[in-house]
Amino acid sequence: MRLVAFDFDGTLSDSEMTILLGERMDVADRMADITERAMNDELSYAESLRERASLLEGLSEEDAEAAFDGVRLRPGAADLIERLHDAGHHVAILTGGFERGVEHALEREGVSVDTIVANRLPIEGGRLTGGVEGPLVTGTKDEALESLAEDLDVPLSRTIAVGDGANDLPMLEVAGLSVGYLPKDAVRPACDAVVASMYRLGKLFEGHGIVRRTEQ
Repeated sequence: MRLVAFDFDGTLSDSEMTILLGERMDVADRMADITERAMNDELSYAESLRERASLLEGLSEEDAEAAFDGVRLRPGAADLIERLHDAGHHVAILTGGFERGVEHALEREGVSVDTIVANRLPIEGGRLTGGVEGPLVTGTKDEALESLAEDLDVPLSRTIAVGDGANDLPMLEVAGLSVGYLPKDAVRPACDAVVASMYRLGKLFEGHGIVRRTEQ
């Protein structure tokens, strides 16, 4: 068994949860600017996440759920997750994004993962408080990956990390195989391989013997 850890926004999904939420409050442009600065390592992820969450203060729970319902997996992502499961691997999503968005996207495709490590947007009185909580607000993805590997008794040399942004750097730097999915420039040097589609990621995994080859 291997432990395969995916980032979510920008990797398994081409939806940006905070942008979808921000559109409901007419702050999407401000969200996008903060996100871009964080992904290029110009702003700490914790700081950027708190800034973005603060812009959502007062958003109704119904509007938040509607935004999360717009989150989608990339084409081919669900199939690749199933192939990894068929090969006996533990599939995890480690994301600074939000549990509800991840859950909505997986449910829509009828696929599941073994572990989700994500953040949450607290609600009081039916509205977002503007705060954010969870293990990956100030925690880092290398710690999450190392903790999960230890729980599963999987050596780090048998872990795989797939991500695109600066907050993925910690797990990419410690994983046995580090894959950049359309990575930002600051991330590319930490990657053992770079791919631009789920199809190419599947082929990469085939080449490393991680999943079975598909018939042509």
